[in-house]
Amino acid sequence: MKKIRQNINRIMLLLGTFILCTMQFSCADFLDVDDYFRNTTQLDSIFQRKELVDQYIRGAASYLPNEGNLWTNAPNPFQGASDENFTSFNDGRHAAIKLLLDEITAFNNEFNNYANYYTGIRKASIVLQRINEVQDISDLDRRDFMGRCYFLRGYYYYQLLLQYGPVPIMSDQAIAVDASVEEMSKERSTYDECIEHICENMKMASDLLYSERASDEISIPTKGAALAVISRVRLYSASPWFNGGSGGLYADWKRKSDGAHFISQNVDNEKWGKAAVAAKRIIDLGLYELYISPRKSDTKALPEVVMNTFNTRPIGQFNPGVIDPFRSYSEVFSGDVSVSMNDEIIYSCRPTQSGKDSPAGIAMPALMGGMNGLNLTQDVADAFYMEDGASYSQPDAAHEAIGVAKSFSGYTLSGNAARMHNNREMRFYVTIGFNHCIWPNASYTGSSNLKNLEVQYYADGNAGPPANFAVDYNHSGYTLKKYVNAEDIITNGSIRPKSFPIFRYAEILLNYAEALNELEGSYSEDGIQVTGRDENEILDAFNQIRYRAGLPGLTTLPGQTQMRDLIKKERRIEFVCEGHRYHDLRRWGDAYAAYNRPVLGMNIKARRAERQAFYTITTLTDDKARRYFDYKNYFYPIPKTALDKNDKLVQNPGW
Repeated sequence: MKKIRQNINRIMLLLGTFILCTMQFSCADFLDVDDYFRNTTQLDSIFQRKELVDQYIRGAASYLPNEGNLWTNAPNPFQGASDENFTSFNDGRHAAIKLLLDEITAFNNEFNNYANYYTGIRKASIVLQRINEVQDISDLDRRDFMGRCYFLRGYYYYQLLLQYGPVPIMSDQAIAVDASVEEMSKERSTYDECIEHICENMKMASDLLYSERASDEISIPTKGAALAVISRVRLYSASPWFNGGSGGLYADWKRKSDGAHFISQNVDNEKWGKAAVAAKRIIDLGLYELYISPRKSDTKALPEVVMNTFNTRPIGQFNPGVIDPFRSYSEVFSGDVSVSMNDEIIYSCRPTQSGKDSPAGIAMPALMGGMNGLNLTQDVADAFYMEDGASYSQPDAAHEAIGVAKSFSGYTLSGNAARMHNNREMRFYVTIGFNHCIWPNASYTGSSNLKNLEVQYYADGNAGPPANFAVDYNHSGYTLKKYVNAEDIITNGSIRPKSFPIFRYAEILLNYAEALNELEGSYSEDGIQVTGRDENEILDAFNQIRYRAGLPGLTTLPGQTQMRDLIKKERRIEFVCEGHRYHDLRRWGDAYAAYNRPVLGMNIKARRAERQAFYTITTLTDDKARRYFDYKNYFYPIPKTALDKNDKLVQNPGW
């Protein structure tokens, strides 16, 4: 049994005239009502049968972005344009890099999701208007169908808000056939109004959706999925950039009709209380917990400091002494454990790509059949802690080989690995592919000796581009292994199917800790009371993440600023390349500084005989590593096609 997710890959084919109806709605602009009225007869027939309504709801969900497609043919720019990484390609299939290179305008067609998201909203609203016409449906299923549609409507607005900022909130009722252009044109709602509308829809969804699903319905959202959306958007709304902390940059950005600021210019600390309550509501459900793999004989011994902090501040089942931190983190992403068996996953989807286009394949070297086209930065590698919880600082003779191979939790650290990559926390080894990193390729059956491949990113190493694709090489000396299974290999092998975690319980815990750290005083809502800077609550939430990772927890609550920095760093490490960083930097107001730092990596121009030169941290200056970020980049430009159809719709600042 499991509780989650809207699988955006399942687009059901409808029969007869229903196929025509769905196709016509898929192509419609959200302000074009002609198709709706042409298909009234077909809609009448759909709402006579439960089965057809279910298919129609699945069709309404087909406009959702497949958020697991992180880099290749991604539906949005969020991961590809993060400061964590850049692709080795600047083309239509890897268009997010164009945002970093300042090649996006309102006339671009890349990531033009505006009309499709409104089409999904309209289709969900149609079901909510007409669901009572369906005769062959139980009251429980009718409630669930309604919950799915409220979820879809809220989720489409959430996606619009992420990409475009404040957007128009359309009427929940179908537009009249004789409506004027004036009636169909709407001004943008404010950011806070959009947040409230999303939360209202998700609250209704959570009241109606089942808490759990049978295994054959695992693709359908549940109560927890709706509450997780509320938790995230409440946190974003409370964060400085959207809560009066943008330094007056939006002071003149106002709605014409009433002069309301699109982005609040006043700090409202109560928003942190709402965010804390939203996270606490999910915690109190008791349905979710961090995934834990038990310690095995090959699990690496913990530093003494880890058990010392646990003994000082224990948390139930999170005894680091019985946890395998490498497997516990790895198996959330590797496909070794199914979503139905993982109580950490609240909402997920499966990436549609396979082979080299997949999140695993784009990082794999060409020898393994991969694209060798995903580059992580030195800043990402340096963010991870040492195994004893100390912050990383470059050791003396950092380039020298450790000399003797180490094995733990099924992972082998080559004796050729550099000292700078030794004794790091387990999430580092799960996440980062570095020079002399070993890729197991356990399913390989060919004759090219690719099992336990030691990948080298030197100029004359074995990770160079294939002869027919010269740009297919790694630019930074680091790539991502987080979504790679030990058996994954494309050359005469396979990629194990994996589900991408859109929402997982680790996020809820860190949302809760962050909100409580920022809240002043107490806040109460729906019988849930939270208190700002509550030491027990903050440390219990934060330390669960640390203990699961095999790191020492905190024994006392630091000052607010120090705790804020610790939470930011924990989010950076825990959620590497999961699509969070893009939004976190913006909501904190940290994006300008982060994106305007030099992009650092290894010196990949050095050859194997120049080992020390390779391990010299280098500012990357090639055309893929350039970055541009300015005030305008806090939001994506609204497409010119949408502006042309709605004369009350104003473009985002700076575009």
